[in-house]
Amino acid sequence: MANFPENGSIKEFQQFINEVYDLPNDRGFELAEMLANVHRFVTLGIKGIRQGNPEKAKLNFLRSLSWYTSMATRLHIDIEDALWQRFPYLCSYCGNISCTCKAESIPGRRKVDVIESKRPKTMHEFQEMFKRIYPPASRSLEIAGIHLAEEFGELSDAILAFRGERRNSDFETIMKETADYLSTVFGIFNSLNTDLAKELAKNFDNNCFACHKSPCECDYRLVLRFK
Repeated sequence: MANFPENGSIKEFQQFINEVYDLPNDRGFELAEMLANVHRFVTLGIKGIRQGNPEKAKLNFLRSLSWYTSMATRLHIDIEDALWQRFPYLCSYCGNISCTCKAESIPGRRKVDVIESKRPKTMHEFQEMFKRIYPPASRSLEIAGIHLAEEFGELSDAILAFRGERRNSDFETIMKETADYLSTVFGIFNSLNTDLAKELAKNFDNNCFACHKSPCECDYRLVLRFK
């Protein structure tokens, strides 16, 4: 039985998603369709925020995260490595451990040093890291949702640019936007005061969350009906 433990790492979650969903996704979904599914559940999650329904928001952001993870695997991106290189316990733009981008007038992105000994080991520790860098009290849940939508748009643009011209520079942008997007997912769950790893562990405690098989055997039409 495949499952994701609540003390698991981002790498372990990516491995879990690969084990359960790689085969059916390879057979049934092109990259653009996987991107569309991330968008579908992000939109439903934001709708949950607008409706004041945090449970609906959480469920759909979890589903969007599984599609996002599958998409990154399809592109051979190690999500945890990309995230750590972009956010080495510092804001990726101002370079401070507690972001001061709004307070400072920064002419451009500062170079940050990656100190490997500071690297979080579990998904929960990464969430705590982002809580320090971007304190949830500094913005509302609605603003966090808008930020996530913005970063999803930038990730989509990067993927479409790469698929159009296949330039290495565009793929490097995908890796950066992959990290930026996940940082906003952590931001959403910090604003919800919810442990992302625990929620994933509850939803993925027995293979696929819907059919409970590994590899997933969900019918294609069933996947399209998830709401």
